[in-house]
Amino acid sequence: MEKNIEWLKKNLATIYDQNPYINLLDIQINTLKEGQAELSMPVLAGKHTNLYNIAHGGALASLADTVMGVACATTGKKVVTLDLNMNFIKGAIPQSEIKAYGKVVHNGKNTMVAEGEIFDSEKQLLVKSRATFFVTGMFEEEKE
Repeated sequence: MEKNIEWLKKNLATIYDQNPYINLLDIQINTLKEGQAELSMPVLAGKHTNLYNIAHGGALASLADTVMGVACATTGKKVVTLDLNMNFIKGAIPQSEIKAYGKVVHNGKNTMVAEGEIFDSEKQLLVKSRATFFVTGMFEEEKE
């Protein structure tokens, strides 16, 4: 799987680099391992914030959904979100980077379950999340 994870890393980076919504939110893939992902996103005033000048729940939900979906994708499976649960623990003020961590907790044939956490630059927990994903297919490495 090690060779495959390297191919998946490159493939996922290309896919997400070309995704307009991911680019709008400035989400970056930091590290990937099989069943795990770390992503980051800035919290920019006027872009990611609500009227209280803290990160908008929708931006945090998008980051959480993305990190868990990417964690699922590291297993080679293409997925779409069926269910998403968010627990907002603490507000995120504008800052250069927040980090999201996702891990697969169930890797089934038709569905997957992942958990996520988002932390601010002070390593304080902002969000706990859990999602169920439907498997739509597999990523297949192109033969050279």
